[in-house]
Amino acid sequence: MGIYQQRLPQLQGQVCITDGGLETDLCFNMNYDLPEFASYDLLRDEDGYATLYEYYKHYAQLASRYKVGLILETPTWRANADWGEKIGDTPEALRHFNLAAVKLLEHIREDFETEHSPIVISGCLGPRGDGYTPGASMNTSEAKAYHSTQINTFADANVDMIAALTLNYIDEAIGVTQAAQSVGLPVCISFTVETDGKLPTGETLEHAIAQVDQHTNQGPAYYMINCAHPTHFDHLFATHAAWHQRLKGLRGNASCMSHAELDNSDTLDDGNPVAFGKELGKIRKVDSHLTVLGGCCGTDLRHITEICKNLTH
Repeated sequence: MGIYQQRLPQLQGQVCITDGGLETDLCFNMNYDLPEFASYDLLRDEDGYATLYEYYKHYAQLASRYKVGLILETPTWRANADWGEKIGDTPEALRHFNLAAVKLLEHIREDFETEHSPIVISGCLGPRGDGYTPGASMNTSEAKAYHSTQINTFADANVDMIAALTLNYIDEAIGVTQAAQSVGLPVCISFTVETDGKLPTGETLEHAIAQVDQHTNQGPAYYMINCAHPTHFDHLFATHAAWHQRLKGLRGNASCMSHAELDNSDTLDDGNPVAFGKELGKIRKVDSHLTVLGGCCGTDLRHITEICKNLTH
């Protein structure tokens, strides 16, 4: 059992940062050729492990410097059955990589956690399909069965929680939540939204959260938004609303471009890190219950540093 599993710091008012966009940082800034955008591929050898350690280390040091918590996601966003099969990995190999990813973050926590900077280890899941578009969707039972394999592996490791990032339709979110409930792991459901602040399927974020809560007896520990620029969702916080209390985290994209535009781009748009930090900081000043702030596609240590500069505890 993870040491924070029963009492997640971010749910106790502890302000936490996350890392940036791991895969885009590795591919565009460090020139790694990741198969199917799968960062877990680096766990195959010592050099890759060392690269990931160095990546996470910088965020742990940043959290310590600013005396904030840190939520670290395992590099396993693509370590599920369909994506693993495309890469050529067996279910046994995927289990090995998911467990190894947790061990890596345990190593980071042992080396860098401080009294004022707790480090939460989160087992990261991605969608079965593409993160930007729903494509072929599953019903809730299918989603629960599909994601149970990876979730059960995390249950056998020392994760504090799991997080499903870039989910883009409701039924998959319900299935993930139910799978997490079956093994007693707290789960964060993070939806991706389009430039209008709605899910790619057209539902409002408020509706999506209400539906998942209704079908899981408020199963998720909390919700997040990720893989969208702050200007795509800042209007959702223009006025206070009761459903905001279920949202605890924002992980923004660096670019203002739409998902379709990003998909068609061969270069990285890293936006404006200073403006990015100010935009997320401004949203948190309006809704101070937001305790998790970080980055997604196109962001790196610069962007998260700017978030830290704009945090008010």
